[in-house]
Amino acid sequence: MTYFTPFKKSIVGIPLPKKFTFPFYYEPHLLAKIASEELQEYLDFSSIFKRRLGLLNNTHEIGKMFGVLVVKNSNGKLGYLSAFSGNLPNQSDLMHFVPPVYDILQMDGFFSKENAALIALSNDITTLEMDSHYITLQKIVAENNKIAENIISVEKEKLKKRKLQRKLRKKNASPFTESLQIQLHNESLHDTFYLRELICYYEDKFISLQEKLNALHLKITRLKSLRNSKSNALHRNIFSQYHFLNSDGKTKSLLSIFKDLNLEAPAGTGDCAAPKLLQFAFLNGLTPIAMAEFWWGKSGNAAIRKHGVFYPSCKGKCEPVLSYMLNGLVLDENPLLKNLAKDKKIEFIFEDEQMLVINKPTELLSVPGKSISDSVFSRLKEIYPESEKHLIIHRLDMSTSGIMLIAKTKKAHQFLQNQFINRSITKRYIALLDGLILNNNGEINLPLRVDLDDRPRQLVCFKHGKPAKTMWNVLGIQDQKTRIEFTPITGRTHQLRVHAAHVLGLNTAIVGDDLYGNKADRLYLHAEYIRFTHPNKKVMEFCIAPNF
Repeated sequence: MTYFTPFKKSIVGIPLPKKFTFPFYYEPHLLAKIASEELQEYLDFSSIFKRRLGLLNNTHEIGKMFGVLVVKNSNGKLGYLSAFSGNLPNQSDLMHFVPPVYDILQMDGFFSKENAALIALSNDITTLEMDSHYITLQKIVAENNKIAENIISVEKEKLKKRKLQRKLRKKNASPFTESLQIQLHNESLHDTFYLRELICYYEDKFISLQEKLNALHLKITRLKSLRNSKSNALHRNIFSQYHFLNSDGKTKSLLSIFKDLNLEAPAGTGDCAAPKLLQFAFLNGLTPIAMAEFWWGKSGNAAIRKHGVFYPSCKGKCEPVLSYMLNGLVLDENPLLKNLAKDKKIEFIFEDEQMLVINKPTELLSVPGKSISDSVFSRLKEIYPESEKHLIIHRLDMSTSGIMLIAKTKKAHQFLQNQFINRSITKRYIALLDGLILNNNGEINLPLRVDLDDRPRQLVCFKHGKPAKTMWNVLGIQDQKTRIEFTPITGRTHQLRVHAAHVLGLNTAIVGDDLYGNKADRLYLHAEYIRFTHPNKKVMEFCIAPNF
């Protein structure tokens, strides 16, 4: 099977890149763009891929990440390799796409056998959980417990009243005799004994049913525990089969790569497009020139993925593997290590003895990062060294410009921070969206959580996400782009960026959003307005228009 694909389009005169692509933040080289376009033409032509990637009507399938690796063969000819992340149902090795590093779907492999055992366990668990006797027993026990709880609750209220009456009798007794004391004590003992006996009565009454239910619970729990242990063992066995080459021809196992970093490999590690491409190139003596990855197909309801948009390699699964595989290649510089705000100044809007109001420039961090120390905090720390513990109350994303409140005293910090916690502060943002929004206003409720495999990206997650609510209002249209006003009710990480770009939100990314959309000269998002109560109890508001 031939995987090396010559370029159809003429590439004469296009200079080769001097360094290989830094995979975690890049602008695709022209050769990688041309290779991507040719692969996309192939995908567009294939009705099978259209169906499998959710591009046909009435399908629940979603798209995939695809990758191209521009390479030079032993004859000095340029071409490219193609790959997709993950597997397709019952098929991991397809014509035109390089094979997986390890094919877990091979018919005689251990995965097929062990996975069949896991499926059988899951079926057994489902059968037990859906059994009519089990469901009926759960319902009866729940109803009995509710009846008992109601009766016991009523009796407890009666005993509370009797206890209060005893206190009043003791207080109003004149004189308080020894015989009355003994009587009250005996009544108290009687009530305590009565309540204990009542609880025991209902426990004994329903114990037979509860024991039957507990036995079924225990059986299901043991099967789930067995399934988990088998699943973990299967994952370890799978990962032990993955061995990656680097440009020096050295091999290292997936388990060793992650163990050296004191990390656990997430499920699916090694099956992304980039490791597949590099592995095939190194195995076959092909020289890597440039690489790019793009999403093709329907977007899912969790992560933001736009059809045809280029994306960097993921951090959780790919960064440890690619860092090893690319060792020895000269890479483009990591743009994320550059301080793009070095020559940008903070604008002071308001200041008194207790606080500051500033206008943060775009690309300046709110607090020091892992690689860049320059930030609002570090700059203000030099000006107000005595206030360094109390400065930052809230944050703006590095790429977001606009209004920030700064505390100069501990009292002011606590007073202002409580308003953020209680959501009594009003904030408004102005953004430019990369497309047209047809409605005039609305509300977005999409819960958010961090993407554990690709920090700092956020996911929409209705199971584990934190509530996130945004009000929006269209201000105007310019050059096929929408100027919009956002009023966040909550303050989650990347909330406005995700609510704008997500398919269940406005489905239109903010211009310049390099995480959820396309790069531009800046992120067109600005914290324009804030209304809050000053520590002196005076209500204040500030409005600073964006420079876009």
